[in-house]
Amino acid sequence: MIPLPRAPLPRVLVFDVNETLTDMAPLAARLTDIGLPGHVLPAWFAGVLRDGVALTLAGGRATFADIAGDVLRTLLARQAPAADPREAVAHVLDGLPRLPVHPDVPEGVRALHTAGHRLLTLTNGSAGTTRAVLGQAGLADCFEAHLDVQEAGAWKPSPAAYAHAVRTAGVSAAEAMLVAVHPWDVDGAARAGLATAWVRREPGPYPSTMRPADVTAAGVDDLAR
Repeated sequence: MIPLPRAPLPRVLVFDVNETLTDMAPLAARLTDIGLPGHVLPAWFAGVLRDGVALTLAGGRATFADIAGDVLRTLLARQAPAADPREAVAHVLDGLPRLPVHPDVPEGVRALHTAGHRLLTLTNGSAGTTRAVLGQAGLADCFEAHLDVQEAGAWKPSPAAYAHAVRTAGVSAAEAMLVAVHPWDVDGAARAGLATAWVRREPGPYPSTMRPADVTAAGVDDLAR
């Protein structure tokens, strides 16, 4: 892990959820159940993020579930036209609150909580889904709030999303750190004035066009150390 610079530690850690805390790989089996190849999972999720961010830029609003359903229906029309779209979408989305967390998450979250850090979540998904996932992982008591972009009125990486998190925590942006697996999320938080930590779960390089993270860690347990 790249060490923290010699600066005060953040008072609040704001965690992204999808892919940062949760392991989305089990959804591939649900895609297979509805007639889609499991390997389209990354493309589906990327499409959801694309459309959610595009709507924010255009001044529109929609929930993660609604956009996720639209992207799934498009994939079904192209690759599994015989499937019932309503049942298929419900089957996949029903898997979201049942997702596991990554193996490094419980140890890391508990260590950070025990050390006295205030922990929140901020997701482009649903705060209710976050509560369900962290509740079944036994981590609900480690977080003081679960936030989503519907409350903020804009998807990450809009500055409004990060402003909503720090306002809820009652701290300045400079006193908070975003923890995320997605470089675009890290970049957005940095531009909004937060410190940032990049959880590097994949071997690829960090994009040179984006603001670098203050800390790079292999997992949440590594971040805690």
